[in-house]
Amino acid sequence: MSHDGPEIDLTDPRAPRLDILKALGDNTRYAIYLELARSPIPLATADIAEILGLHVNTVRPHLERMREVGLLQVDTEARGGVGRPQHRYSLAPGAPSLGLEPSPYPILTGVLLQAAADAGLDGSELADAARAQGRADARRWEPGTDPIDALMIEQARLGFDPAVVDGEGCATVAFAHCPFRSLAESYPDLVCSVHCGLVEGLVDELGDAEVTEFHPLVDRTPCQVEVVRR
Repeated sequence: MSHDGPEIDLTDPRAPRLDILKALGDNTRYAIYLELARSPIPLATADIAEILGLHVNTVRPHLERMREVGLLQVDTEARGGVGRPQHRYSLAPGAPSLGLEPSPYPILTGVLLQAAADAGLDGSELADAARAQGRADARRWEPGTDPIDALMIEQARLGFDPAVVDGEGCATVAFAHCPFRSLAESYPDLVCSVHCGLVEGLVDELGDAEVTEFHPLVDRTPCQVEVVRR
């Protein structure tokens, strides 16, 4: 068995992650990516086509596009006979999980949120801690990095599936997927305050922009943030 895939470190914030976001912007590629993220084993092109009810010739170029930007890795199995080797696809190391994280994480998060609620902590206190984390995330970026680009990439890393609409001197970033939606519905003040704090800390530390509005799930679905460039 051989491994084929680009040598891209997806944990490095300097990696071409905007290309990755664009690759997942296509509905068919997004559906394929979700199936691979859910699968405990690598899948062949024919397997994916069967699951999604698509022709293999439709699936194949989408897989290649995601492999080119570093989202997928390919294992090649020689069949020992005549014909093409069997290619099996899986998520590359460091590729975003899109909220399909292992089950212990939501459980642990739920326990911690319940403890915070029982202790009487409010959203503002958790937001302060989240801003500190956002500032730490920002310091991993090169000076002069566009804050909107960094915000998109950091939020994609967390599984929020962000999409941006740029305006004159401002931008609206919507979060199509909340990896903590069920927890946000149970603890909206706490969870959404943490999300807001992460966004504000990152943007403030990078400079040249500021968060003017943050609309959580209780206000708007999907939640979104308004950022004004200075």
